[in-house]
Amino acid sequence: MQTVLIVIHLMIVLALVGIVLIQRSEGGGLGIGGGSGFMSARGAASALTRTTGILAAAFFATSLALGILARYSESPTDILDRIPSQTQGTGSGVLDQLGGAAAPAGGDIPAAPEAPASDVPTGQ
Repeated sequence: MQTVLIVIHLMIVLALVGIVLIQRSEGGGLGIGGGSGFMSARGAASALTRTTGILAAAFFATSLALGILARYSESPTDILDRIPSQTQGTGSGVLDQLGGAAAPAGGDIPAAPEAPASDVPTGQ
């Protein structure tokens, strides 16, 4: 049932996009539109407006029906429930997978070793 409703919903969406794109621009947004298109007659404009309204109402109805079906389906699922939960301190994080030396038990970070003195003359 849900698959059939999704297919009908997608057909309505495609038809609604097509009908809106066919309509003539009345506001002259961005300086384009207007002029004489193949749908410039007054009767065609009212038919396109009526068709847009009908398709918009059908889109609204199928959206509500899909939402209700998803809510009251046999096993409603939450996307957050699909994420496996990790326990703290398991040592399987990204940084633990990189390897390297383990931190000291005391939590102290050892100081960086000093650079050896260079043998460069001082300019004498």
